[in-house]
Amino acid sequence: MRMKIASFLFVALTAAALTINAQTPTPTATPVVLTPQQQAARDATRERLRTLLSTEGPKHNIVFKPSEKQPYNFVGALKTGLANAEWFEVVISVTSKSTIGFRVYPHYKGGYINLDKALDKAGLSRLLLRLSDRAFLFWGADDTFDVFTAYTFTLESGFPDEAIRIVLQSIVNSDKFVGEMRPFIDGSSAK
Repeated sequence: MRMKIASFLFVALTAAALTINAQTPTPTATPVVLTPQQQAARDATRERLRTLLSTEGPKHNIVFKPSEKQPYNFVGALKTGLANAEWFEVVISVTSKSTIGFRVYPHYKGGYINLDKALDKAGLSRLLLRLSDRAFLFWGADDTFDVFTAYTFTLESGFPDEAIRIVLQSIVNSDKFVGEMRPFIDGSSAK
C-alpha cells in the first residue's frame, strides 16, 4: 500500500512539475560568492579529486578529464562491461557548498534516457522511485528530464577517498538497472 501511495505521489509531483515548468521561465542562477578560505578549500578539494581520479578512474575503465565548460567538474565515460547501456557519461562536481556530486547519465540508443520520450513515462518514473530505494546510487531526472544515477558526498568529515573509490567501482552495476528500464523506454527486454 505504501508503495502505491509513494508511486502515485511521485507521478503526481512529476506531472505538477511538468505543468509548472512549462508555464514558468527558468530563473537565472545567482552567483555564489565564496570567502577566500572557502575558495581555497574548494580549489584544494578539486586538486585532491583530480589526483584520485587520475589513478582510480582507469582502474574502473574511466578516464577523467577536466570539463571544458565548468572548471570544478570532471567528466569521463564508461564504455566497457555494459550489456544494456551504450555507455555511461560520468560527471563529478566539486560544489561551492562543500560537496562532491556524482551524476552518471546512461546513454541508450544514441542519446540520454529521457522521461518525456519514454514509451511508458509513468512506469519509468515509478521504477526510478523504486530503484532509489533499493540501489546503492540513487536515481533521478534533471531539469530536462534526462535520467541519471547519482551519489553526493558532504565534506564535513574530510575528503572521502575510499568512498569515492567505492562509487567508481559501483557505476558499472547500474547497467542492470538500465536493463530494467528498457521495457518502459522502448518496450525492449533487458540483456
